[in-house]
Parts: sequence; structure tokens; C-alpha cells
Amino acid sequence: MQTIYNEAHDKHFPKGEIYGGELIRPFECPERVDFILDRMKAVGFPVPRAPDAFGLGPVLEIHDRAYLEFLRTCYAQWKAEGFDGDAIATMWPSRSTGARIPDYVDGKLGYYALAAESAIAEGTWEAATASADIALTAQRIVSGGAGSAFALCRPPGHHATKDQFGGYCYINNAAIAAQAFRRDSADRVAILDVDFHHGNGTQAIFYDRPDVLFCSLHGEPQQAFPYFLGYADETGTGSGEGFNANYPLPPGTSFDVWGSALRDALGRVRDFGADALVVSLGVDTFEKDPICFFKLVSDDYLTYGAQIAALRLPTLFVMEGGYAVEEVGVNAVGVLQGFLDAA
Repeated sequence: MQTIYNEAHDKHFPKGEIYGGELIRPFECPERVDFILDRMKAVGFPVPRAPDAFGLGPVLEIHDRAYLEFLRTCYAQWKAEGFDGDAIATMWPSRSTGARIPDYVDGKLGYYALAAESAIAEGTWEAATASADIALTAQRIVSGGAGSAFALCRPPGHHATKDQFGGYCYINNAAIAAQAFRRDSADRVAILDVDFHHGNGTQAIFYDRPDVLFCSLHGEPQQAFPYFLGYADETGTGSGEGFNANYPLPPGTSFDVWGSALRDALGRVRDFGADALVVSLGVDTFEKDPICFFKLVSDDYLTYGAQIAALRLPTLFVMEGGYAVEEVGVNAVGVLQGFLDAA
């Protein structure tokens, strides 16, 4: 399995995030990638290769042009106003206000932000676009007949909507890759999101489409970010009705329960007749993850990697979350090992 990786990821590292009323070191940090790379080397995976450059064309198939221009220019605008820190939203359009786009950068941040934990730093745009190139390069490898590939993306992407960032996500790598599969003649593409947090961005992007099936296993939105999407009754709209499946699961969920939901989701993918599979690979379902309430253990990742392989589909793994940093490599690579052993 070829891995695609770009050192530019470490250009994105905001100084802090708001958590529990404090400004703390972000959970989404550069060493997450280092632990994955170290584990891959230790178990004998091929040396990762750098991505090709695709430009913004494929990204614009998913994201709004004005939003991308905001991401590209936000940090420079922020600094031009004399602010010393990273760009962090402090005001949002709410249920009681309008939703016009302000001219001032502080207002623009609120318009385009889902949440305050995700800052825009000097290197965020470069890292986010490099992350999209990683996903697109890995997708092209799979579409070309390789069978599987791993897009070691950072920053992650599944919370990013057509025109909003949040949850550490700026550009939706999995959605861009799914659209690239469609462009490469896959009639039907399935996205399986196994991150602890609901892939609200991916759901929103494909919610009215019958050609992309989205299945997400995640913490109950009453209890877990992103809170406002991810309920079981969200099944799609218009021609997309029936092509969105959410599996919200309660605090304390073990692999027995989580695995049952996975089997149902895999059955949906099989019944859908997908030509390709994109896996939003978040390993923040781990029992020691600091922002998760599931109880998966490291051996479980090997197990469900093998279950995904049983679909016998061209499969692209796209890295999402996982914040128990010392174990993120063991668990992410465990899924890939389980998949390869069973393929």
C-alpha cells in the first residue's frame, strides 16, 4: 500500500485552541503525523512519496470559490489589522442574526467558521492545499488500479463544509477524493467515516446526491462535537434520500457495539454497489483519546481493517482525527495492516 505524505503539514500549527475555558496546546498537532510515519517504518510499509500538484480545480468542485479565497488571504488580512496571534473566530451568525458576509476580517472569520477551536495560522493555507493534493494523488493511484492507498493528510478535512471550516478541518480531503473517483468513471462511490466525530462537512456536501453514499459511525451528537448534525434520522434529501446513514453511539461504546454498527454500514456499502470506497480514517475512537468517549482498544483497529477489506473494493484511506498521540500511529497503521492482511 502506497502512502502519500507532505512535510508541508507542519506549517499549520496554531499556537493554541480554546478548550474547557482555557487556551491550550492544540490536540491536532504535527507530531500526530510523526508517530504514524514512525510506526509505518517499524512495521515495514513502503517509504511514503510526495504528492503531485493538482491546483485548485478539483478543490473547486467541492468548495465555494469565495470561501477558498478567504482561507488563502485570511492570515494576511488578520496581520494587516495589527493582531499578533493566530486568526480565531469570536462572533458567528446566530439564530437571531442575519448571515451577510462582513468586510472586516474578524467578521469574515465568524461567517466562515463552524467553531472557535480551529485557528488559521500563517501556514494553514499551504498545509491545507497540500493535504488536498495528498488525497488526490492517493486517489489517482487507486483509480489507476493499485487497489488501495493511504492519504496521510494533515490538517484533516471531514468537518469542512462547502464554505465553512472547523473541527481542525479547512478543506474536505475525503469529499474531494470521492468526487475525483466520480470524475474517473466510478458510477457510485461510498464514504465510510469511522472518526469519533460526525463528518458533518462530508454529509452536507453530498446530502442531496444519490451517487455518493455516506455512512458515519460517531458519538451521539447530543453529547459530542459537532453537536448539530449526525442524528440517525438524517437520511438525505431530494434525490439523495436514503444515501446518508448515521450511526450515533453513546458514551462508553465498546467494540462489540461499534463493530455491530460497522457491519451494518458495510452491508449498506455492499448493497449500494459502490465502485470505490473512501474511508475517513479517524482513530479518535480509542479508549485513551482525550476528546472521545468510546472504548476501542488497539487490537480492534486490526480487526475492522480486515472487515473493510472484505468488501473487495478499491479503497482509499484518508487520515482524519486521533489525538492520543503516542498511540495514533499504532492504531492508524493497525487498520491498514488489518486491511492488507485480509485483502
